[in-house]
Amino acid sequence: MQLPAEFIQKYQRLLGDQAPAFLAAFDGPVEKGFRINPNKTVTATMRAKMTAPVPYSPIGYYGKVNGNALEHLAGAVYSQEPSAMTVGEFAKPEPGERVLDLCAAPGGKTTHLLSYLHQTGLLVTNEINRQRVTALGDNVERYGARNTVITNDTPAALAKELPGFFDRILVDAPCSGEGMFRKDHDAVQYWTPDYPAACAERQREILTEAVKMLRPGGHLIYSTCTFAPEEDEQMMAWLLKTYPEFELEPLAKTAGMVDAKPEWADGNPELAKAARLFPHLMRGEGHFIAKLVYHGTTVGKDKKVVREQLNATQRQLWTDFLKKQAMAGLPQLVLQAHGDQLYGVPAMMPVTRKLKVFRPGILLGTFKKKRFEPSYALALASDDLSLPKTEITREQWALYVHGETFELTSAPVAGFRVLTCDGLPVGFGKIVAKTVKNFFPKGLRFLATSENATL
Repeated sequence: MQLPAEFIQKYQRLLGDQAPAFLAAFDGPVEKGFRINPNKTVTATMRAKMTAPVPYSPIGYYGKVNGNALEHLAGAVYSQEPSAMTVGEFAKPEPGERVLDLCAAPGGKTTHLLSYLHQTGLLVTNEINRQRVTALGDNVERYGARNTVITNDTPAALAKELPGFFDRILVDAPCSGEGMFRKDHDAVQYWTPDYPAACAERQREILTEAVKMLRPGGHLIYSTCTFAPEEDEQMMAWLLKTYPEFELEPLAKTAGMVDAKPEWADGNPELAKAARLFPHLMRGEGHFIAKLVYHGTTVGKDKKVVREQLNATQRQLWTDFLKKQAMAGLPQLVLQAHGDQLYGVPAMMPVTRKLKVFRPGILLGTFKKKRFEPSYALALASDDLSLPKTEITREQWALYVHGETFELTSAPVAGFRVLTCDGLPVGFGKIVAKTVKNFFPKGLRFLATSENATL
């Protein structure tokens, strides 16, 4: 790989005798990886791929997965570069916590956080870029989340609405991307000697707002995919000086991770508690991770809790749907109609009138004339729900994702049913006699073959 001369000189100076191995690593192979979703069934096909565990993640594996495979579309696996998995593992929220992923697209860290929340608590996942937030929404939906609100706003806007609210905040900061040079050659073209300093200025702005949203005793996780000290050790040195209420927590470094470099900042030995990931020392790309606990005080606002927003007709249509599905309701969700669409909003989410909300919760379905039509998202989130399910074969699944109707060998009870394949919910079908009418989203349909849809 052709690296900028200034980049080479910088890291020759910083790394000394390690520089040749570091620079040679950019011509090495890119590691592929994937995570399994612990809230989903592990299929035999998945198990056959789970042969090379990532040592620092109990749900991570080396290897490549196909985006058109049943398991990926059903949210049972997520493709993620192995080093990036360290962030979610060090962040690892406790069930029931209020969590913020502040710079979230495309959703790798968000889905990792969801793996540990197990449909409890609240995850607010934010992406300021309108184009990128769509991909974030797709990945959250695919993962089957029922406890997530997606926002599309600035850190400052979030801080005004939710001061002192979160138990845990992840700032996977926009950065100069030096750690991704091997994976994304285009990132090399954007790099200049001044780029890390420009990114650091933006990172300080983001962290300033993040601090305002953390409750006393809460945790802040800061990460980048760059080697630049300006964005890593120097950023943490600035944070500790500006906010002495923070304390760095030591990270358990395994599989080639090393201590951060205090000498690359102000010499504070506490900085060594953070972790650096170098491609010449471990199987993966470049990362920096720091975890801090907040011992200060934050003045929060008393916020009203979200309330149900349904008219009488909508309430009746939803009640009728639940009755036909033999369901009592959905736990920890507040029902709100936005136009003709019904959302389940996490009950822990307060009222925020000025935030730009991309998705207020899980889309449960759409009110049609005299009926309620359930959503694809509800099907993917139904693993632990008592919705009636009908198992189909892989051959029938191929017909389903292509938008075709197909026949069952027996006739279950008529109406909407969650279709499962190898135990994984894949969408809704409407049963009429032995025929399954297709409700797979039109925008996602494709021709599944053994070549393009095998995990």
